Amino acid sequence: MALDLPDFPWDQLVPFKQRAAEHEGGIVDLSVGSPVDPTPALVRTALAEATDAHAYPQVAGTPALRQAIADWYGRRHGVQLTEDQTLPTIGSKEFIAGLALWLGIGRGDTVVFPAAAYPTYELGAALVGATALASDDPAAWPVGTKLVWLNSPGNPDGRVLTIEQLRVAVARARELGAVIVGDECYAELGWEPPYDTTPTPTILDPRVVGDSVEGVLSVYSLSKQSNLAGYRAAFVAGDAAVLAEVLAVRKHTGMMPPLPVQQAMIVALQDTAHVQQQKAKYRARRGMLRRALEGAGFRVDHSEAGLYLWATRGEPALDTVAWLADRGILVAPGTFYGVAGGEHVRVALTATDERIAAAAQRLTSGHRLGAD
Repeated sequence: MALDLPDFPWDQLVPFKQRAAEHEGGIVDLSVGSPVDPTPALVRTALAEATDAHAYPQVAGTPALRQAIADWYGRRHGVQLTEDQTLPTIGSKEFIAGLALWLGIGRGDTVVFPAAAYPTYELGAALVGATALASDDPAAWPVGTKLVWLNSPGNPDGRVLTIEQLRVAVARARELGAVIVGDECYAELGWEPPYDTTPTPTILDPRVVGDSVEGVLSVYSLSKQSNLAGYRAAFVAGDAAVLAEVLAVRKHTGMMPPLPVQQAMIVALQDTAHVQQQKAKYRARRGMLRRALEGAGFRVDHSEAGLYLWATRGEPALDTVAWLADRGILVAPGTFYGVAGGEHVRVALTATDERIAAAAQRLTSGHRLGAD
């Protein structure tokens, strides 16, 4: 029997992409958050020097990598972890899609995720036949909830959850006996005080969890801060008992992060200079694009952090997608991320300086296809 999976929405963008590509200056594709800048040289060097990887790598990761992950949480978030509280993954998406299955969640159980959400949370529920619930209100999470996903900074909306909001969510999940996971892969890309100078809060913060991380996990990716999307370099940290359960399944299925990638991750985690350099590039692109959008009549909501602007003209999302496509700009409609995005579009900052400048110029001048 075929699985009852959520629709894969991106095919809906094909006609808009074709329309935008007809612009005389070419398309500016701001629909996908895939890095365009080079992978840092020190990371590429580390990968190259580890290519004599003739033996099978460890599913659990090398002790050096697990310690590097723990050290990163300590240095950037003030969270003290041991090696057995960390686990590398092959990117974060596979972990998000698979966690419900690995935890034995199934029919009759509920998986909760944000109202405006990356679609893989819902996919993970569908893969096991669980009930999927989009809800930002912990009081509304029902008995029978077994897994809760938080996303801060949020994709698509860039919303940052405060320590108090995280604390309330964790308390409710524990009351329900659910595992709660913070998807935090944009934590280093904050734009508004205080997150312009420090990472956004983690769900593992002692002010959130108290003196125990029981039932709580944090998922992180190096795709964004280090331009490692092609490396599939990510990790999870938190409750050692939950991670041991997950690790046992991953060993059986052979989910081994390649050893050269593990070595590259260690180097990336230990260096902060390249992260700040990349953040500066995104800050400049964001400022240019936001000013142009607001000048063209858009309102930007949330977007305190992350790689997107959550923008609206107060009309159905696909109407806005069409308006922008007429100007050679492709964006993602908010409807891809749930009913909460019905009048928003997600505008990615992941384009080159030249393409961002082209988009800003088109928004500022009002130039569109068919215009004189």
